[in-house]
Amino acid sequence: MCGICGFISKRALNLEQLKVMNDTMRHRGPDDSGEEIYEMKGGFFLGMAQRRLSIMDLSPLGHQPMYSKDGRISVVFNGEIYNFSELKKELSDYPFCSNCDTEVIIAAYLRWGISCIEKMNGMFAICLYDRDSQDVFLVRDRIGKKPLYYEIDGNDLYFASELKPIMAREGFQKKINREVLSRYLFQQYINAPDSVFKNVYKLEPGSILKYHQGEIKVWKYWDVKSVYHKMQENPITDYEQAKRELKVLLKKAVADRMVADVPLGAFLSGGYDSSLMTAIAQENSSEPVKTFSIGFREENYNEAKYARKVAEYLGTDHTEQYITEKEMFDLVESIPSYYDEPFADSSEIPTMLVSELARQRVTVALSGDGGDEFFCGYNIYENVKQAQMLDLLGGLTYGICSLPGAKQLKLGERLPFKVRVIAGNRNKESKTQFGASGYVDWSMKMVQEDGKPCQYLNESSYQVRDWQIRRMLLDMDTYLPGDILCKVDRASMKYSLEARCPILDKDVMEYSFRISHDCKYNRGIKKRILKDIAYDYIPRELLDRPKVGFGVPLDKWMRGPLKDKFMDMCSRDYLKKQGIFEADFTADMMEKYMSTGDSGPATGANYSKIAWSLFVFQQWYHHYIEM
Repeated sequence: MCGICGFISKRALNLEQLKVMNDTMRHRGPDDSGEEIYEMKGGFFLGMAQRRLSIMDLSPLGHQPMYSKDGRISVVFNGEIYNFSELKKELSDYPFCSNCDTEVIIAAYLRWGISCIEKMNGMFAICLYDRDSQDVFLVRDRIGKKPLYYEIDGNDLYFASELKPIMAREGFQKKINREVLSRYLFQQYINAPDSVFKNVYKLEPGSILKYHQGEIKVWKYWDVKSVYHKMQENPITDYEQAKRELKVLLKKAVADRMVADVPLGAFLSGGYDSSLMTAIAQENSSEPVKTFSIGFREENYNEAKYARKVAEYLGTDHTEQYITEKEMFDLVESIPSYYDEPFADSSEIPTMLVSELARQRVTVALSGDGGDEFFCGYNIYENVKQAQMLDLLGGLTYGICSLPGAKQLKLGERLPFKVRVIAGNRNKESKTQFGASGYVDWSMKMVQEDGKPCQYLNESSYQVRDWQIRRMLLDMDTYLPGDILCKVDRASMKYSLEARCPILDKDVMEYSFRISHDCKYNRGIKKRILKDIAYDYIPRELLDRPKVGFGVPLDKWMRGPLKDKFMDMCSRDYLKKQGIFEADFTADMMEKYMSTGDSGPATGANYSKIAWSLFVFQQWYHHYIEM
């Protein structure tokens, strides 16, 4: 686990400049650093750098950039290749000199070329240089666990695990990508391939970028919808078979992720996913697994007591810490420093706190991320199923309300909020993304320039009739990598902690696509198969309860201790000077929010979500643009 960065340019940047870029990610890799510049053909120079967090082979043999024995290949790499031992046996003719998975990447490339990536099971962001072909490859893992940005400036290419190294490079132009701002305000994150800056992109999950003499080609080697349909060609409908085989794959995925030369533990919230991962890890360990959870004084938000009961039952070495609202609030100012792009999922704050707690005792932590998206765990999936059942009725209601007489009577405005939502859900490309239309309207009107739609208008591309499955696939492409995995990566790396996600193992993900959907959602039971596997390890009564989740009192903060700062950022004068948001509309909306607050689900008027997105953007803007 670490951070990588570099450049390809005809301008001869020096090592000191590359080191400045690299050191902006010291938190990602405090144990070692390496920078090299190579002269390529055609007058190009290639810079490759890495900050190292030592996990495997702690010796200097793991230093990067790493070279092949003959000097042909150079690699910098962020992440873990979990099946590197198996690959190493298959590549036994290569003269290995370390026990690092990085060296396996080199040997695999020499044997199979860049298609070697398809043999690797792990989380990774890789830059590989082949001196013979003069090709430079950037590669990102299948589901986007590890981040990888790149900037195109003429024939120049800059890349990095975070935006900070790119921003630190000499001559970088901080031009805001206004096309993504409305979508950001609505979604609360910026999804690949977009970034907050023009000409800077995120390499999409499952993608390879090839740079050759000024020419760039990008393609997918793994794609959610393509793999889903391929796996569905050989479906598994027998529940007991699916449960038995999935359990074997999960046990292997956990075991693979417990290989480390540093202390390892697990996040434990007491929910199904983290409890199951911890239970399998404990079964695999000869000593108590170190587990970590945070608690809240507010009883409605507190899951620590449930996590403690699971830990006691499993016999883990458990650490819990109760945090106050002030401790959460104190992290607000640090958000731009580690989320160097506007990111407004407020659960980033407690995620940072549990990462800080874990880092005091371990360097690697297992998590349960991915269980909800791949096994139908979110409440929205239940709502989506109901919406599909009511869609025909919603269409009839929409038609009636569109008649001239009904319009004059404003019949549509008199309908209950939930009925309005179903009736208004007419776009076939966003059927599973229904909600309060006001959110979309506000997000679009707040930004001066027209940009990308707030919703992802691509649902027909999934070619799935079942809305529930379609929304799960959409979330795997968007919400999971763009929000959840980004949140965990930045929060954990803030404290130089590596987070590993067994459910996002390649074989587990692909097997989940073969399982019949009623194994995941059955008669209102979400994550049915994962729950049943969890019950093999932990008594049902310790797990069966409503999901609580992290709680951050946004409305209380925005209209309390953050009010003055926020209103300064949203004043008409400031917004006009900034020139990004529609000053009058935005200021009026935020003033109204300050006076009324959230008015509840009955009307759909809940301003705090957009207010927080705007606050986070303005805080980021002040930190990086106005500094």
